[in-house]
Amino acid sequence: MPAYFVTGTDTDAGKTLASAGLLARARREGLTTLGLKPIASGSEATPNGLRNADALALQAQSVPAAGSSRSQAVAYATINPFAFAPAIAPHLAARRAGREVRLADLTGWLRPLLALERDLTLVEGAGGWRVPLNDDEDIAELALAMELPVILVVGLRLGCLSHARLTAEAITASGLRLAGWIGSQVDPGLSFDAAVDDALYRDNLATLARTLPAPCLGVIPRLAADAPPAMAAAAADYLELPDAH
Repeated sequence: MPAYFVTGTDTDAGKTLASAGLLARARREGLTTLGLKPIASGSEATPNGLRNADALALQAQSVPAAGSSRSQAVAYATINPFAFAPAIAPHLAARRAGREVRLADLTGWLRPLLALERDLTLVEGAGGWRVPLNDDEDIAELALAMELPVILVVGLRLGCLSHARLTAEAITASGLRLAGWIGSQVDPGLSFDAAVDDALYRDNLATLARTLPAPCLGVIPRLAADAPPAMAAAAADYLELPDAH
């Protein structure tokens, strides 16, 4: 079944909103979905253990396979096996918790999940493409190990052109296919409200479309803060699903 690794130009680039939006778009088309967050820092303590807001947003958009109850939620531990409290780089958060996450841990968790009958599976990374997992491995190696095509989320802000092009070059140099990119308007200074900002905004998008070696799957504007399911549904209006080929 089609599965993709979702990475970003940086932390807070809009990966989760884009991932949840793609999953919501797939659900709208009657497809089964699974959103996965292998490792997450910045998690909060709950009676059920640490919970990460990004992973919860993906969990809310995960629909069981055919034959299962569509109201049956996918277990949180399935979505996010490694959650850490400090909102810092995942390998440092794990170290503070006295743990180490190895690539073998993640591939062992992910391999059976990719074998599930889902029409669309998204694996969301942490931060940018080369965020460390530990002292020797990084999150990009998970996409490489599982040979997953990559969707790049570009946070539309000052500096994004270089960040996006460098990330795209690193992805393609690794041998993986860049399946598409999504623009995410994270900078309030670049909006549709002012003519000058609008021209700059559109010039940035045109440059990305010209220089990134993959199709644009959509551009998500700044959305009013709302509950994650509502924001995912709103983001879905601006997105199209990637071509599986």
